[in-house]
Amino acid sequence: MAADSPVGVFDSGIGGLSVLRHIRRQLPHEHLLYFADSGFAPYGDKPEQAIVARALAISEFLLQRGAKALVIACNTATAAAIGALRAAYPAMPVIGVEPGLKPAAALTQSRTVGVLATDSTLASAKFNLLREQIAAATGVRFVTRACVGLADQVEKGELQSAASALLVHRYVEPLIAQGVDVLVLGCTHYPFVQPLIEQAAMRAGKPPLAIIDTGDAVARQLLRLLDQHGIRHQAGDGGALQGFTTGSRTTLARAFITLLKIDPAVTCISVEAELASGK
Repeated sequence: MAADSPVGVFDSGIGGLSVLRHIRRQLPHEHLLYFADSGFAPYGDKPEQAIVARALAISEFLLQRGAKALVIACNTATAAAIGALRAAYPAMPVIGVEPGLKPAAALTQSRTVGVLATDSTLASAKFNLLREQIAAATGVRFVTRACVGLADQVEKGELQSAASALLVHRYVEPLIAQGVDVLVLGCTHYPFVQPLIEQAAMRAGKPPLAIIDTGDAVARQLLRLLDQHGIRHQAGDGGALQGFTTGSRTTLARAFITLLKIDPAVTCISVEAELASGK
């Protein structure tokens, strides 16, 4: 792959923009393709095999557009599909998102860490193996909470609404009651409601929590692997960005403007139709 080929980034919707912003900050010259699979969202309540099939189809779509690396900007898709993607594309950098359990274990003073994530992530073998390994090595207790509906609120753009605040309070308060002093955001949608999370913790009587968002670590890993493969793009004024969605073009375009303050071209597509046509 040429250094000026794009990096493909995908998520079930707009949550992966929380990862994309770190990538753009750390790798400003990279050309990027962002794919929001909003027409199939949410991933959190889908069977694992359906997520794997979807991730493979989206990755093929991005490869047909010249992607030199893949970033799975979705915790649920990473847990379900990263093994399949690495097996399918062994020569290509494939970077996933994992809940930041290790840095959280290093930060906690109470020895109790909270994890907010989707049902699928919390039920995955990958997540549970990681939790067991870190708990055994550190003695830290991980208290998990499945945040049903919260990613949907972010998809709808309800980052400060009363309904979103109520959901966040419902999920955060029980963790605070169990002595959590570090909170891991185990879904890439959740950084966009971090102010609500902090407010909920304060209302529950907790001083400011340490909150772990792994987007920065993902960007650093991408940089490292691009350098390792000799394909980091370091020339030009700034990388180009294209957006694709299986949902509403207007919704993704508005999310780019609202969340990242940028206005790239966005195309609404059907993955299956595009792959069948060979475009």
